[in-house]
Formats: sequence, C-alpha cells, structure tokens
Amino acid sequence: MAYLLGVDTGGTYTDAVLIRDETVVVGAAKALTTRADLAIGVGNAVRSVLAQAGIEAAQVSLASLSTTLATNALVEGQGGRIGLIYIGFKERDLQTHGLADALKGDPCLLLDGGHNHDGSEAQPLDEPRLTTFLETHRSEVSGFAIASHFATRNPTHELRAAELVTQITGRPVSASHQLSAKLNGPKRALTAVLNARLIGMIDRLIGRAQEILVEIGVIAPLMVVRGDGALISASQARERPIETILSGPAASIVGARWLTGADHALVSDIGGTTTDVALLRDGRPTIDPAGAQVGIYRTMVEAVAMRTTGLGGDSEVHFRTEGLQGGVTLGPKRLLPVSLVAVDDPEVVHQALDAQLRNATPGEFDGRFVRAVPGQTHEGIGPREIALLDRIGDSLHPLDKILRARIETGALKRLVERGLVQVAGVTPSDASHALGRLDAWDAMASVKALRLLGRRRTGAGEMLAPDPDKMAQIIIDQLTQQTALALLETAFAEETPAFDGSPDVLARHILLQRGLGHHRGLLKIDAALNLPVIGLGASAAAYYPAVGTAVGAKMILPEHAGVANAIGAVVGRVTMRESGTVTSPAEGKFRVHLVGGPQDFSDQNSALALLEQALRTKAHADAAAAGAADIQVTAQRDIRTAGVENREVFVEAIVTVEATGRPRVAVG
Repeated sequence: MAYLLGVDTGGTYTDAVLIRDETVVVGAAKALTTRADLAIGVGNAVRSVLAQAGIEAAQVSLASLSTTLATNALVEGQGGRIGLIYIGFKERDLQTHGLADALKGDPCLLLDGGHNHDGSEAQPLDEPRLTTFLETHRSEVSGFAIASHFATRNPTHELRAAELVTQITGRPVSASHQLSAKLNGPKRALTAVLNARLIGMIDRLIGRAQEILVEIGVIAPLMVVRGDGALISASQARERPIETILSGPAASIVGARWLTGADHALVSDIGGTTTDVALLRDGRPTIDPAGAQVGIYRTMVEAVAMRTTGLGGDSEVHFRTEGLQGGVTLGPKRLLPVSLVAVDDPEVVHQALDAQLRNATPGEFDGRFVRAVPGQTHEGIGPREIALLDRIGDSLHPLDKILRARIETGALKRLVERGLVQVAGVTPSDASHALGRLDAWDAMASVKALRLLGRRRTGAGEMLAPDPDKMAQIIIDQLTQQTALALLETAFAEETPAFDGSPDVLARHILLQRGLGHHRGLLKIDAALNLPVIGLGASAAAYYPAVGTAVGAKMILPEHAGVANAIGAVVGRVTMRESGTVTSPAEGKFRVHLVGGPQDFSDQNSALALLEQALRTKAHADAAAAGAADIQVTAQRDIRTAGVENREVFVEAIVTVEATGRPRVAVG
C-alpha cells in the first residue's frame, strides 16, 4: 500500500493531500501560505493532512510539490537582481522579446564572442572584459544569466563564461542552451534572465520544504511539478527553476482530469494571485509550441498551453475614475487581504480603519497597510528604499503613516517587486467575507475597508457605493466579468479553424457580448461556450457558478476542487525531453550539434544515429536521476528537405527524444 503526499504552495493557501495507491483521496488539508518562509505553511498543511488521515509520516512513499511561486513572481515582477552576459549580440538585440524590460536596469555586459549558424566560432570570447564585469558586480547580484549567439549550435562560450562566473563570484548561473535547444538568441536570453531571477527564490522554497518534511518524519524523496505537468527531482528544479513556471496550473490540469475523468473541457483555476485557464483535449493538456507565456513574458520553456491572468481572490482592487459611473478593475498585482492582516494585527488594523472612517474626506491610501517580509536579502537597493524599510521595521503600519512624500511611492513599488515588503488592501476575498461567502478571517475589517473604498467619488460626483455590501457586489461582479473574458479568450485562442482577430479582441466583440446576454430585438443573437468548464481553487465554489452563467456553460465543481493542484502533483509522470539538430553546411556534409561541439559526417544516417543515441542516453539518465522507474524512451525525427533542380536536398533534421516513467517510489 503506497501513500502519496502532494503539496501545492499557492499565493494564499498551501494545500496538502494524501492519496492511497493512486486511486483514493484519504486526506486533504489547507494552511495559510507563509510568504516570509513558505516551508512553515508546507509543514502546517502536511501535519494537518497526516493527522486527518491517521497516517504516520514514515508511511509516505512519495512526496511531490507544485507551486505558483515562480508564476506569481513573474506576474508581479518579483525576483532577485541579476547580471546578464550577452555574448556576440548587439545593443539592439536587447529590445527584442521584452529582454530590456525584463532586465529592469540590472547589469548587462555585451561581450565579444559567439558562434555562427554552422557552429563555427564567430569571434573569440573576450575573457578579460568578462572577468572585470564579474569582479565589479559579484556583490550586487544574486545570480548571472548567460546567452551566447548560436549557443544551441555550439555552447562552448556559454560553458566557459559559466565556468568563470562560478570561479570568480560563486553565484548561481543560468546558461541559455541548458534551458532550450531552439534557435532565437534573444528569447533564450530572456528565459535565462528569468531563470536566474528565480533561482534564489525557488532554491529557498525547495530547501526549506525538504527540511520541514524531514523534521516531520517524511523520508521519501521530494519531486517537483514542471510546467508541462511532468515530475522532476528537487535537485533538477533547483537548477532550472524557470521550468516550474506554470507548475501549479499544470498540476491543476492533471488533477482536474483525475478528479472528473473529463476528456474535453476548459479548466479554470482561481488562486490568490492568478487565474489559469487551459483546454483539456482528449484527456490531455496541450503543450504550447511557442513556449510558456506568463504575464508579458513569452519564454522558451515547454509548458501547458495556458492563459495566465493576474486575477485572483487576492487581486488588487483599482478604483476606476474615468467616466461618470466609475467602477473598479482587478489585478494584476496581489495584495494581502485586509481581513487577513486583521487576524494577525487586529488592533493596528481596526484603529487605522476607524480613524480613516472618521475623516470627512476619503484619503488616497485609506484601507492600505504595509509590512516588511523578514529574512530577505537587500542587495542592490538604493538609499530611498533602505530608508523606507527602516521606517517600516518589523511591524504592520497604515500606509498613509509610512509614505511621507509622493516620490516614495516609487521606492515602495520597487520594494514590492523585490519581494521585500507586502501591501495589504481591499481584495475580492474581502468582498466575499463582507457578503458572508467566506468566513476564514476578520469580516468586520473587510466591511470597514469596503466602506472606505465606497466613499470614493465617481466622475459624476457620486459615491462609488452607498454601503459595504454594494461595494462588495461591485467587486464580485467585476471578478465574474474578468474571469468570463479569460475563458472566452482561451476558447478563441484554441478554436479550430481559427477566427480572424486576436482572442482578446474577439472575446470583447459587441456581437459576442450581446449573444451571451441573449439579445432579442430585430436580431436574435445567442452565444455560449460549447464545452463544460471545470472550476478549481479554494474559492471556486464562491465565484464560479456566476461565471458559468455568464458564459452559458455547464460549470463542474468537483469534490476536492480546492486541492486539485496538490492532487495533480502526485499522479503525474516523470518525463524528460531532449532535442538536437543535424545541419548541412555543405552538400554531402552532415553536422551534428552536440554539447561538446559539432561533429561532421559524410553520411546522413550516421549523423542522425549518433545524435539520437546521444539524446536517448541523456534523456534516460535525466529520467533515472529524477526517480523514474520502468523508463520508456521514444524518438521522433523531423527531417527537412528542399527541392533543388528536381531533387530533394537535405536542409536540417531535428531529433526529439522523450523518456518517461512513474516515480519508482510510487510503485514499490
């Protein structure tokens, strides 16, 4: 009898489940996510589920973790300060694929070196300049990203640069060729930058999670869910944390399938920070061929085809000033709910809210609070940020007592982006508490904060809402509307044959919106989603019935919907993919691009055989290292030719190998 432990760390809750023999959920529990030290929440959830199921920790034969940490960090613009070593590229290449925006002013070195498309060296690597750069910035950054021109055809310059980074700085390093075998240097560089930014964050989470599990008595090895739903070892996830983006959402799709048996449905998972929507087709999630997109970033990471929106139960509520009616919008940033911080610091919260309610006019920062995140490093922050951190100290404060000048709002934003402070304010979770749909935290604090928000004046000079209940309903209605749009955008993105126009425009088209409302006039217009929606997340039952009505779809809310991510974390498979290329630099010459450098053959079949064997060996070894048993390896060859003078000429071949198996501990 095997007991499988699945854990998911979300923005608000950490979930834990126990599954017996991969067939029956024997326990499910939730604990608040502890942002300062995520392992505390992990430990609380695991202890709770073990007690609930009456299972000894030593009986657990597999532990697996899915997390929204990387996804949320990218959506919210958080992560460590890094340095980019950009080899063989030009200044203009920084403007491609959002690379300059992703750098956010962090150090960047444009360095001579790199290779040509055939794998030959374009320029020697400028090691003296690289050494100077590393010595200058080693104390300012948490890690380095390296991207070299045509590194997927010859990675020797990336490997040498990584070696120097390790020797001189001791900092973690992300080399682009290790994250993707595809061409497109700037996009690989973006992926490496984001990976480097996440390394410290994910490393702390996994390390502390392992410590807490051992402390509890769980001695089974820890697995981590990758963005495509497959399982990898904890050590592999620590080296390539970017692969865990969409980890939580991917696990939710696997969990949705396991819970419902559905073959064809939209899966919508609402968390504290994001809503993730994906299509389940023929019982399997589809992989995004363009690479995972999270927020504004399109990476080269293989992940489920998922639309991630900064919309969740803890989304920031923005007062909309344009127009006479006013209103609110939600997201993409996350706030701590006022009702939650009031549980931790009731005196501070209620005294501040009461004082703000006594004021004759509403203030810009009414209902907002701020606190520092303990245990974080402060590399690379400026004097204004340091002064603000000192002022905040170790306590929760009303935001209007901390910000003394408007210029300090920029410093506060930078501290939030670095994950050094947290801001609390009104969220949909507060609206649900005020309406009695949730009762986990301090509902009275929610009511007071909503009353403050409702006092804001619209363009017509009227109060936004006359009472807290009305204000709460405005927020819930907005969440329903934005969730419905996320579902419709996903449907248009996956529709075949495709419609003309972008999914976001089509989802908002007046004819569609009138059809969803069943317009009756001279025209009769009806529209609806033509497949069911599986609603997941702790708050799905509170929000999603109205969403189903809005899009005219059957809404499936399965038992254990609130812990689907944790379920998906332990019912997946270990899967490792490797791909490589054979090119033809001249007729009759076939070049195999390997990690150690190119090798040339005069025979096409010999070149393909060598590449496939190298990829099979690597994929099998990685799957075994991840803990897979009964590994099956398959290979596909995509051979591309061109017609020249009435004959087919070899252009290139891409070989893809996949090694897959269930974790050995789960079947022992």
